Amino acid sequence: MAASYKLTHVLITFALLVLCFLMVLFPAETWHASVRGLSIWWDVLFPSLFPFLVLSELLLGFGIVHFLGTLLNPLMRPLFRVPGSGGFVFAVSCASGYPTGAKLTAQLWDQKLVTREEGERLVAFTTSSDPIFMIGAVSVGFFHNVAVAPVLVASHYAAAFIVGLLMRFHGRAASSSSPSPTHSTSTVKQKGSRLIQAIHAMHEARMADGRAFGELLRQAVSSSLRLIIIVGGLVVFFSVMMELLVQTGSLGVLYQMTEQLLTFMNLPPALSQSLVGGLFEVTLGAKEAGGAGTAVPLVYKAAAAAFVLSWGGLSVHAQIMSILSNTPMRYGPFLFARAIHALIAPVLVLLLWVPLMGQSAWPAISETSSSPVATAIYSPDGGQIIWFGFVILGGVLLLLLFFSLLRILLFPRWFQK
Repeated sequence: MAASYKLTHVLITFALLVLCFLMVLFPAETWHASVRGLSIWWDVLFPSLFPFLVLSELLLGFGIVHFLGTLLNPLMRPLFRVPGSGGFVFAVSCASGYPTGAKLTAQLWDQKLVTREEGERLVAFTTSSDPIFMIGAVSVGFFHNVAVAPVLVASHYAAAFIVGLLMRFHGRAASSSSPSPTHSTSTVKQKGSRLIQAIHAMHEARMADGRAFGELLRQAVSSSLRLIIIVGGLVVFFSVMMELLVQTGSLGVLYQMTEQLLTFMNLPPALSQSLVGGLFEVTLGAKEAGGAGTAVPLVYKAAAAAFVLSWGGLSVHAQIMSILSNTPMRYGPFLFARAIHALIAPVLVLLLWVPLMGQSAWPAISETSSSPVATAIYSPDGGQIIWFGFVILGGVLLLLLFFSLLRILLFPRWFQK
């Protein structure tokens, strides 16, 4: 074990030295890659993540998450084997994208609201892209065709739902021997309607927190800023690393292997740059998918983009690892879930293409640019991102509450312990 640790340490040190040498060898490319990564962070990630991270901290402190968790438990527990508070995590993740789901799951672990296995299940299917990125940046900005957006969004979240159902079998033996913790046992045993139980859970959580609003807000802003800075640094780092790999031609072997695999599967080999780039960074992979050329059918470009968005790129993986490092939750289940998500989403694109795009769009050899919307250039707007995110957050929460109520009314005896 000690020899393996030393070898890993030596290899990492050597890789960092090589990276430093390449940065000196390609200073202009390093600069442009850094600026590109910083622009992505400031224009898209900062406005889409920061408000929701702060809001989530405040809602946890005031017990609103515990209130929603009690109401959503009849839905989330039988479907995904996670507590009802996981529904709130899923809603915020839909609104703001990765890595919000992992951050909120880590906070639930800190408050003893999830076990290790429940947290791993929750992170597995709540790590997803946000709709504003898929619609604005990918569909309009990269594909220049807003009609692609419904297929991308539907396939991405449908695949996340399937991953959640599959991951419910994760840790089955361990979970059966260690029941999920709750904020208060008295809340669970309390008689009365579920709404009354939810109100009591919120009150107990607020009393247990005890922080004044000013202190709660200060700590929420402080912890959110720390995470945002870490996310920005990782985005810039992987943007530079990817650019240096491209400049040195180090990805040639990966390109050739991917082209051979695509040819074997009777798929366009021109998508290899998108898939290889998406392994490292989401934005680069999605951009390559949109610009793969008119010879590649649009349906296959959309499938490649779905793969990239679902995998997340090593940049997102590094963000998740940095968040989970302070908890006992493991990276392995998350990696498995990303791989499954990345395989399911492109298949769903192929299945949903004709129902959502029409029979005439299969196969689509080139994008349609007759519509003014199709040729629009995406320009991220912070206000629009925040407004759209809050609309999605509210809509998803209302939808989950509706299905939870429906489950109580129609199937009151299902999955009761």
